[in-house]
Amino acid sequence: MSLNIYQASVPAFLQTLNALSGILTKAAAYAEAKKIDPSVLVNARLAPDMFPLARQIQIATDHAKGASARLAGVEVPSYADTETTFADLQARITKTADFIKGLKPAQFEGGDTREVTLKIAGQEMKFKGATYLSHFAFPNFYFHATTAYAILRHNGVDVGKRDFIGSI
Repeated sequence: MSLNIYQASVPAFLQTLNALSGILTKAAAYAEAKKIDPSVLVNARLAPDMFPLARQIQIATDHAKGASARLAGVEVPSYADTETTFADLQARITKTADFIKGLKPAQFEGGDTREVTLKIAGQEMKFKGATYLSHFAFPNFYFHATTAYAILRHNGVDVGKRDFIGSI
């Protein structure tokens, strides 16, 4: 049995978005229990030259919704990137997951060979859908999801591999 582009993308994005929601829930509970201002965690970074947690979540959701939309041949929704609280970040994850769930498998037909054109740092990049998903969208999505997890783990939130992987 072959794997189509819908099966290869949508379940993976949704699984990790759900896991990110779970680790944010744990982070909010941790902040409350330890009497830490939640904004400390929302703005935490792994290194001074890296984006903070909020931006990691924003970028991860951008890659999930962007890849799903491009592979389905629909317009990519635009989000304002104004999230500053755990509740805001949870709402963004939910909005992204709802968008992806609203796409139908039939929309992804031909998505593996559909041309995807991106403009990155002023340079145009062209991919076929399958290459875009496996060599650009997934690596970027998982990098930012992993970094969000690592920021929280580094700051003492009790999360582990099962939290990152989430429900299968």
